Amino acid sequence: MGWVKDAPDLATLDAETATRLNLLTPVDVPEGTVLFSPGDAVKGYVIVLQGRVSVSLTGASGREMLLYAVTPGQSCIQSTLGLMGGEDYTAEAVAEEYSRVILLPKTLFLQLLDNSPSFRALVFTAFAGRMQTMMHLLEKIAFQRVECRLAAHLLGRIDQSGSITATQQELATAVGSAREVISRRLDAWSRRGWVKTARGAVQIIDRDALQAIATEAV
Repeated sequence: MGWVKDAPDLATLDAETATRLNLLTPVDVPEGTVLFSPGDAVKGYVIVLQGRVSVSLTGASGREMLLYAVTPGQSCIQSTLGLMGGEDYTAEAVAEEYSRVILLPKTLFLQLLDNSPSFRALVFTAFAGRMQTMMHLLEKIAFQRVECRLAAHLLGRIDQSGSITATQQELATAVGSAREVISRRLDAWSRRGWVKTARGAVQIIDRDALQAIATEAV
């Protein structure tokens, strides 16, 4: 049957396209693997079957900002833009955890885009969704205070134990800020009893307090 049957987001593909995709072999990607870096040529269209891949920008000052994360069922706008426009990558993609991916070679991607209406619809639907996410990110960075972005990110990544496993630098990258700013915000929230910090982790004590900050109007 092949791997396509295990990817619910590909359920709308026609049988011929699914057959061609099933000829490709999934690749296991260890945690921490760099999938592409700024200046690399775009070699193909990535489909994430399992895991999570973060795509970030690094400024001249060395400050990083998370653009988006690619999880199963989501697309990488950097790859789509590169394949259709011929541009090289401008960001870096890193596997945040063990991941399993499929790489559609550029030639196959363009052939399917031309000849398979179901594949074309899937690509453009995913592209539109990712563009909407990017617009929301720009809105938040431009108009929302950093503590609002930090609170929303913490609440969105919380696990069943009420904790988030991430360094302060990783949190800063995720919300488009500096590590020193994140450290000051967490220290202030810790003094108020809202969170408890440890090395590489943050435990949420008062979700309601963070929710109130996260939902402040943009």
